[in-house]
Amino acid sequence: GGEKRTVLRFHPSIAPIKAAVFPLVKNKPELLEKARSVHKKLNRRYNVAWDQTGAIGRRYRRMDEVGTPFCITVDFESLEDDTVTVRERDSTEQLRMPISEVFRYLEGKIEGFDEE
Repeated sequence: GGEKRTVLRFHPSIAPIKAAVFPLVKNKPELLEKARSVHKKLNRRYNVAWDQTGAIGRRYRRMDEVGTPFCITVDFESLEDDTVTVRERDSTEQLRMPISEVFRYLEGKIEGFDEE
């Protein structure tokens, strides 16, 4: 099996790092540019990490270990249709959503407007 997953399960409202933005690859300037713009927008309101090093699974694990509730991946599809993948830490569920909706989604989860 794979390595054991270490997860700090902070509620999003108290997690020191609210989200992380990952460009899928670091050798595609247009991908980096789009990811940087998502990071910059979210970082105005929240403490958002940037990680472009290593395999995506490893980046997810690094963020799980420090309790980051959401990871946003900018990939080739993002360049086509302005959507990103948002991965939720606790369920590891991945949602595809328009970049324009990411801020509101995070706000709902972090500020608790979105209690299920």
